Amino acid sequence: MRNVTRSFKRAWIATVLIVTMMTLSACAAPKATEKEQQLDELTVLLDWYPNAVHSFLFAAESQGYFEEAGLHVKLQTPADTNDAIKLVAAGKADLAISYQMQVAISRGEDIPIVSVAALVRHPLNQLFILDDKKVERPMDLAELKIGYPSIPLYESFVKTMFAHDGGDPSQLTFVDIGWDLIPAMTTGRVDAIIGGYVNHEKLLLEKEDVKLKTFIPSEYGVPDYYELVLTASEKGIEQKGDVFKRFIEAATRGFEYTMEHPSEALQYLLDKQSDNFPLDAEIEQQSLAILLPLMDAGTEAFGKQSEQSWQHAIDWLVEQGQLKKDIEAKDAFRNL
Repeated sequence: MRNVTRSFKRAWIATVLIVTMMTLSACAAPKATEKEQQLDELTVLLDWYPNAVHSFLFAAESQGYFEEAGLHVKLQTPADTNDAIKLVAAGKADLAISYQMQVAISRGEDIPIVSVAALVRHPLNQLFILDDKKVERPMDLAELKIGYPSIPLYESFVKTMFAHDGGDPSQLTFVDIGWDLIPAMTTGRVDAIIGGYVNHEKLLLEKEDVKLKTFIPSEYGVPDYYELVLTASEKGIEQKGDVFKRFIEAATRGFEYTMEHPSEALQYLLDKQSDNFPLDAEIEQQSLAILLPLMDAGTEAFGKQSEQSWQHAIDWLVEQGQLKKDIEAKDAFRNL
């Protein structure tokens, strides 16, 4: 709502992911061992192809934390990342990594999805502007072409930033570039992009010697929301709440291991990367260094959520006309 980049068109990604999932299913064909049959099985959908943000899950898997929690966990990538929430709501998967804003929007569409943990506690989506443009503050965006990936929510980010800085959002020029974020910048098709992540697109652009100015939306009127959250269905929580809690506890151990041994945790991810989605080890290492502080809950438990965060996000979505119906913050999340 990420080295194959998000700049490749989603249609191509979806096709390759389907093939990948079929391959993974074929590899998993052998019968489960007697030990595996005694474990509670969970299917967990990632938000995108495996990358640095998922290192803690691969660490938990490789260190045996899931098994010690009595779990047999299948980490999968959905053919279309927008489908993850719907698959969980329909009971086709147990848990899915998604986005706080998307959870709120989905509940406004009567999709019974609930966030059960905050994984990345602060936004990764930032506004990137080519450094040679005379932009020192959001008000300077009026003369620029701003690329965005077909998502109205992202337009709202920039409009909020512009208005917060005293501008009239009607003066902004948006260009729908799909997911061709990086090519649109490197070819000069647009002067700025929203939808690029500070731990991915920014690193890739800088690796190509593209110099950028960066603006953080939460410093200009957009809520400091949770970027990634772990979601379950309402029915799933009723039926498997204890199993989900054990998963979060094991994932917490995986995060703690990753904090203490980032290189080793990242290597577990790299060892299991798909040939269809080869990772740039240098980029993923830089990405993980950016992510870990944003995932750390400090003195609170890993994944803990606050009603205040949810209320701020929902209030802003209402202001932006992004919710189809009123929703309650307390219904959107659960700390297991």
